[in-house]
Amino acid sequence: MKILAFESSCDETAAAVVEDGRRVLSDVIASQADMHALYGGVVPEIASRKHTEVIATLTEQALAQAGCTRQDIDAVAVTYAPGLIGAVLVGLSFAKSVAFGWGVPLIPVHHLRGHIAANYLAFPDLEPPFLALAVSGGNTMIVDVEDYTRMKILGATRDDAAGECFDKAARVLGLPYPGGKPMDELAQQSKGGVYALPRAKVDGAELDMSFSGLKTAVVNLAHHAQQVGEPLDRAALARDFAGAVSQELVPRVVKAARLAGRKTVVAAGGVAANSIIRADLERAAKEESWRLYLPPLKLCGDNGAMIGAQGYYEYLAGHTAGMDCNAFATLDIDAPFPAGR
Repeated sequence: MKILAFESSCDETAAAVVEDGRRVLSDVIASQADMHALYGGVVPEIASRKHTEVIATLTEQALAQAGCTRQDIDAVAVTYAPGLIGAVLVGLSFAKSVAFGWGVPLIPVHHLRGHIAANYLAFPDLEPPFLALAVSGGNTMIVDVEDYTRMKILGATRDDAAGECFDKAARVLGLPYPGGKPMDELAQQSKGGVYALPRAKVDGAELDMSFSGLKTAVVNLAHHAQQVGEPLDRAALARDFAGAVSQELVPRVVKAARLAGRKTVVAAGGVAANSIIRADLERAAKEESWRLYLPPLKLCGDNGAMIGAQGYYEYLAGHTAGMDCNAFATLDIDAPFPAGR
């Protein structure tokens, strides 16, 4: 089964053709990162307009790269939640028109389910059940993946996402947007241990997280150093910040895996590309005797192939939608399907 898939939840427009949920025939992406870097973050209106400008051309490129014509496509999958609502609507509206015009099913896909499914593309042997750490610019959660389309949130951030904090910390340190990769590169220049940064604990919810205090602490450290004329060890602060984020995430993953009885753990999302978090997960895997799956860096960020992968399993579960399918800016990964209809 060949699925044409679209992703447009933030600042990258992506189209891909995926076969049987596991084989990538094409995956093309138009990034807007350079444009939004001028503003230090994503400007929603600009993102929506750029999606509109390139999505049709990307579709042609994805089909050509896959060696397919419209007659070869069996279904259309698309991100319908969560994300910047205008951006999501561009992809969903375009996918609706393609599905309607070509007479094929429309498969709405939750963005974070797609990130988790990116691992299916990299690891043919991976099958549920397993525990997933889904951590990106807009979302941070620990998910018990009981089946391909049956998931349960065990823990989540109560405020900022880890990826958002990386971007804000990078901005304070004078690094470009998006901040994940520059922060990681800067952190490699120090062993850290210089700055004491806070750790959060959510009373009554041991698996939940909070990153707003950590973000504020970095901002205050940088501003204080500037105000009193003290030097700021940028590399050490980047290292200590990444370590603090990892210490918020990894111990909770360990606890969640024990509580859920899972010995297979996967990471997903853009922040899963961070080298310090990956190393800490690998150490935990050895100590806990997990089978750990870390997606290749190219599959950590937003892409269309991951939507096609999850779309295949949503289709097998009967999760298709009509032309009245709506987009959602926020939606839990375990929300009943089809949500909001």
